[in-house]
Amino acid sequence: MANWVYKLDEARDGLWDVSLGTSDSALKVDGWAHTGLKVATLEAGGSVQLPSASEERIVVPLNGAFTVMVDGVEHQLAGRASVFTGPSDVLYSGINKALTISSRDGGRVAIATAPAHNSYPTRLVTAASIPVELRGAGNCSRQVHNFGTPGALEADRFIVCEVITPAGNWSSYPPHKHDEEKEGETALEEIYYFETQVAAGSPAPVDADAVGYQRVYASDERPIDVNAEVRTGDTVLVPYGWHGPAMAAPGYDLYYLNVMAGAGPVREWLISDDPHHGWIRQTWDKADIDPRLPFSA
Repeated sequence: MANWVYKLDEARDGLWDVSLGTSDSALKVDGWAHTGLKVATLEAGGSVQLPSASEERIVVPLNGAFTVMVDGVEHQLAGRASVFTGPSDVLYSGINKALTISSRDGGRVAIATAPAHNSYPTRLVTAASIPVELRGAGNCSRQVHNFGTPGALEADRFIVCEVITPAGNWSSYPPHKHDEEKEGETALEEIYYFETQVAAGSPAPVDADAVGYQRVYASDERPIDVNAEVRTGDTVLVPYGWHGPAMAAPGYDLYYLNVMAGAGPVREWLISDDPHHGWIRQTWDKADIDPRLPFSA
């Protein structure tokens, strides 16, 4: 059975807290071909480098501010205090670009990657310009930052966004899939990178074991069965199958960064709902968005 869940210590590789991609030795999944993710924690004045490669990349500050050098040009990412304080500036690098990422004061940064062939220009996407979507309703309410989706970013292969789910809510719900190229659906691998925190106003102690949960299960004859506890730094791979819900336990907020890509003819997120649970969408018209949203600085 392939390893679909990577706890933080399992995904480490040298300077990287998380290093999962099509050529990374930590990845124990045969056939994984379209998406990758790296996460680094930098001390004050620290830096990491990525060599030129035939992959597109997007740099996402998780906490702290960063400078990204691409083609001799410095790009300043103002960053944020944490992933739970709203969107951050991000940088799309295009393909065949070497990157140097540094931080004056230190912080944690993610780099989403995907093998690509077509060249698009390097682009700084400012926090103020990122489309913020409030999706679902009631206890299915969540906040989506669409900085790397087709409507917001010109890119070759990948679709990248991040989601904040308030304590006690469900997201990635109803369970859905995107594992076939057919009418109304595109085939996309997907990575979920998670962070958690004690929710504002929660009676939990500050050092409580903030935890969430992720579910993935088979949509056809291909076996997959994931019921995973997730914490900050944990990653779940979705090669195929129904996935959802991603559950924020009561008292703990849940964040995840999604990286999706595939080999299909179009760069588009088209999904099919699990027919047993798709009815939940009909209830959202009569429910309000969770008043805790949006999260912002």
